[in-house]
Amino acid sequence: SRLWLEDSTRSEVDNSDIPKSRNPFTRAWRKFKARPGTYLIIPCVAAAVGWITNWMAVQMIFYPIKFRGIPLYVKEEVPLGLLGWQGIVPCKTRPMSEVMVTMVTNQLLSVKEVFQRISPFRVARLLSPRVPMMVQEVLADLPLPQLAQQAPEAVFRGLPPETQKLLHGYNRKFLQDMVKALQKNIDNIFDIQKCVQTQMLADRTLLGKLFQKCGSAELDFLTNSGLWFGFILGIIQMLVALFWENPWSLSIGGAIVGYATNWLALKWIFEPVNPTRFGPFVLQGQFLRRQKEVSKEFSHFFATKILNAEELWKSILQEPSFVALFSQHFSKLFHTVSHGLLRYKPEPETVRFCTRKALGKLPLHVPVLYKYMDNALDLEDSLRVKMEQMTSEQFERVLHPIFEEDELTLILAGAFLGLAAGLVQQGLETGKIKFPPLWKHFRSLLQRVKGFCRNQISSRFSHQSDIDNPDETPDL
Repeated sequence: SRLWLEDSTRSEVDNSDIPKSRNPFTRAWRKFKARPGTYLIIPCVAAAVGWITNWMAVQMIFYPIKFRGIPLYVKEEVPLGLLGWQGIVPCKTRPMSEVMVTMVTNQLLSVKEVFQRISPFRVARLLSPRVPMMVQEVLADLPLPQLAQQAPEAVFRGLPPETQKLLHGYNRKFLQDMVKALQKNIDNIFDIQKCVQTQMLADRTLLGKLFQKCGSAELDFLTNSGLWFGFILGIIQMLVALFWENPWSLSIGGAIVGYATNWLALKWIFEPVNPTRFGPFVLQGQFLRRQKEVSKEFSHFFATKILNAEELWKSILQEPSFVALFSQHFSKLFHTVSHGLLRYKPEPETVRFCTRKALGKLPLHVPVLYKYMDNALDLEDSLRVKMEQMTSEQFERVLHPIFEEDELTLILAGAFLGLAAGLVQQGLETGKIKFPPLWKHFRSLLQRVKGFCRNQISSRFSHQSDIDNPDETPDL
């Protein structure tokens, strides 16, 4: 409903007409009887303020993805600018992803141990049919005169079955040796932090989706708890307004409600960390009591969206150490086949050219390994089991960092909105601001609609009567 500011010429509503009494309870009761609606609305407004401020706090964690406002002064990885805001998670994706990867590698996964689950023989069996195709693609890119000068005529006419069988053996051995070398040097070849961070920075919604997936219950609690926290605090605020004559109690109380609802909800989510007995009750943070459920959600998201086989290969293929390893093994294969089997020695420049081309073609052929690798690595189950075994202190660090980052900013934003609502309540209490008589206007509108409908019906019946009795003439 709209509110309007009364003209300064109008007389302010005061408490001068309320009989004075020394008993504070009597004075409070008389104040309440004089304007019951003004005071009864205080807990309702406080509940609304609590819900809105908590809802805004959740939105400010994840949105907007990019800075919104006037970029007069914006500091890197600081959500609050001079005139604008960027969501905490999108803004601090880099440091947050670093913390998360550190947690994963230190407590949940050993990259070297995980890659040992891959069978070199199975990889060779899956990838070996693709190698001849890759070689044909590489040879097709060679300048034809150069190929004609260096390659024997048998390359063009096809190879005998015995030679093809021997080539197949070289092919399988090349792939098996490559996988074994990859497993041995995986710590130098695969950078899990770079893999995760590259994805997170490329799509700044990804980390937010992970946190929202794992903490959906806590985020809903944070929002909805503002409603009843605010209502309870609003009752206290109403009592203070009744017993304390200073109208500023409402605006100050509104700021306290906005601050307290955010602060209480955040505390309730993560504290106490360990189960604590309080009389007949056992208290523990909301998030920590859902350890098994969160472990399942986190491991599924992380294994299927971030560390799946496709993303692992994208990261590995871009590493200079892998390029060097592949070049070494491919050059060895190239020399073995060309010099030992086909009896010709290629020029070094040709070997380098073919190696570069093979590296460029490799991403088109490794997808045949994705399904096998996802099943063999079994990251989802490994992460879930390890997370379920974490202590409460360790598990608390999975989600809490997103709330710790600029937590004070979120709480103060709630206090500011609460202050604004308190100022409105203060205007209502003093009579500066009044609700318009909506019911009166609504009743008037209903009467007008009712009269309009009655006139329409009467006119229609009168018209129908004239049609049915055309010979009748009205009395003069």
